[in-house]
Amino acid sequence: MKKGRGWLWFYGLTIAAVLLAADWGSRAVTAVAESQPLSRRYCILIDPGHGGEDGGAISCTGLAESAYNLEISLRLNDLFHLLGYETKMTRTTDTSIYTTGQTLSQKKMSDLKERVRIANETENTLLLSIHQNNFPDSHSSGAQVFYCDNAFSKELAGILQDELREQLNPGGHRAIKKVNGVYLMEHILCPGVLIECGFLSNPAEEAQLRSPTYQKKLVCIIGASVSQYLSNT
Repeated sequence: MKKGRGWLWFYGLTIAAVLLAADWGSRAVTAVAESQPLSRRYCILIDPGHGGEDGGAISCTGLAESAYNLEISLRLNDLFHLLGYETKMTRTTDTSIYTTGQTLSQKKMSDLKERVRIANETENTLLLSIHQNNFPDSHSSGAQVFYCDNAFSKELAGILQDELREQLNPGGHRAIKKVNGVYLMEHILCPGVLIECGFLSNPAEEAQLRSPTYQKKLVCIIGASVSQYLSNT
């Protein structure tokens, strides 16, 4: 995507909208998210990874990944409503959405299948799955975008990665990758990307990922990039 004054104006407007909405309360959900969206071609399905018994990775400060994913996703949901998009979330609380299973492993698989079902039963859906990264080397950092095996997803992932690297992680080296072995992303029928927002194992980045200010900036970049791309499709 070529950038110009139009992109800069749109990005600035998006930042202003998010700051306005987010400042109404400490939590991401606001009254704005209850308003009626405008007519758009796509329904954006936001998927906060993990939840409930499945907390995902544990940060260097002892917090579960699922909490970071949910807060960022709620803010993202607010933003897309402000931009006039119809949205849906796979979960809005710190819960798992499994329907069957006795063991944790069985519940995790049921949870994933339920997320796939929601994605595949929602018309004109674009999936954004929100996660956090973790690695034994505490120096690893930066957001990274993974994409489903189709041209639409790959192009969107490229735009997101470029903007995240330029606006959020200047000097970063992360590049897009096709998903490999991720059940959700390999079974959905719609376009989709999985965004690893940062490394919970990196103390400096983990502190940023807990910061409402940093979350707002992250959400602005994701929301503006996705909306700008969809507006041109």
